[in-house]
Amino acid sequence: MSAQSQQSARTVVLTRTPKLYQVTLHNDNYTQMDFVVNLLMRVFHKSAQEASAIMLAVHQQGAGTAGVYTYDIAVTKKAQADQLAQEADFPLKVTVEEAER
Repeated sequence: MSAQSQQSARTVVLTRTPKLYQVTLHNDNYTQMDFVVNLLMRVFHKSAQEASAIMLAVHQQGAGTAGVYTYDIAVTKKAQADQLAQEADFPLKVTVEEAER
């Protein structure tokens, strides 16, 4: 193959940054604050200080962001949080929505 043929055979690969999704915890009148803090530390790998700050946002503002992830990770973390809440008999609502950039 000539040098000219090799140059025209090159493929250009364009990559895009994947969309990010926000996992949000919503306030309710039943889920205990310490459960939320422990859940944030266990599922979302937050420090005790970060988890407490997010829990206070949930309590005072009605919702708080647990984290921003790619879709598969966000959905997995939501499922883990839902399972732990269900096992503890808490009605904690966790949602996943596309994050604003």
